[in-house]
Amino acid sequence: MLIYFYKLVFIAIFALIGYRHPPFQMDNNLLGALIGGACALALSVLALRIKKTELKYVWSVTIGILGGVVLGYVMFRLFDLLTMSFSAYIFFKSLFLFGLPVTGLFIGIHKPNLFAPLNIKEFFRGSSAFTETFILDTSAIIDGRIVPIIQTGFIEGELIVTQFVLAELQLIADSNDPNKKIRGKRGLDVIEQLQKNSNTRVTILNKNVANVKEVDQKLVLLAKENNYKVITNDVNLSRIAKLQDVKVLNVNELAFGLKPIVYPGEHLKVHISKEGKEKKQGISYLDDGTMIVIDDAKYDIGKNVEIEVTSVLQSTTGKMIFGKKI
Repeated sequence: MLIYFYKLVFIAIFALIGYRHPPFQMDNNLLGALIGGACALALSVLALRIKKTELKYVWSVTIGILGGVVLGYVMFRLFDLLTMSFSAYIFFKSLFLFGLPVTGLFIGIHKPNLFAPLNIKEFFRGSSAFTETFILDTSAIIDGRIVPIIQTGFIEGELIVTQFVLAELQLIADSNDPNKKIRGKRGLDVIEQLQKNSNTRVTILNKNVANVKEVDQKLVLLAKENNYKVITNDVNLSRIAKLQDVKVLNVNELAFGLKPIVYPGEHLKVHISKEGKEKKQGISYLDDGTMIVIDDAKYDIGKNVEIEVTSVLQSTTGKMIFGKKI
């Protein structure tokens, strides 16, 4: 890749500077070249480590580097007061005036959004919006609940939608199956709604993952490489991501955790919507979709009745409430 070529050139330049102008009082030019190349290599490794670090940590490191530059400049001015060979003077001057700016260039290449005007504005506002980046999978987009989650402000930051996820949505929207077509169009509408929301920023990422065909695996690898958090409602994708130390926000788990807590003995007003499986039972639902089975409510279909909760059944598939009319 081009970035590695630039890094090799960077190391070679510093090795040449060290060869022509050794940093210390020495006659060994080869040792000076080795020290120069080692300094450039250390700066390149630093840039690589920053690539794998979340933005909030990069900012703290950046502030540290700026402090280091100030301290380094002061130290360099103090060196002026000391006896120093011309070669050493050239080396240290090159290190501070050339090495650090090139390191900043590498950081900018690895973290293209780091110095974006919006991120800088948010940083000085004290907002943490730019510190979090989330990548959406197809299921979470089609599901649509990500829109109200964003609107409430529970998630702030950058949302990433990859081109291969868009392609999958387009394929679903163009399907001959009417149900798939509806789901695909819904997913595209959800992306448009997210783009209009002021609480977050949506980025369409035109980046593929080589030698990987499955969309889920591409998402996981991309998230791991860039320290993104995956938003999904796919159980299998969640498991795959967690196995690879990728942070996952599962919309279904969030919805399950926010379900209202109902206790035996509590009174509820419900609407009987249909007949139950057992004799004389009626079925109702809470606003979150939780099913309520009511005894002796078969003939109250279409009516609002008051019930008393008799028991709550919790299982891996969800929650079911049982009650009786009052």
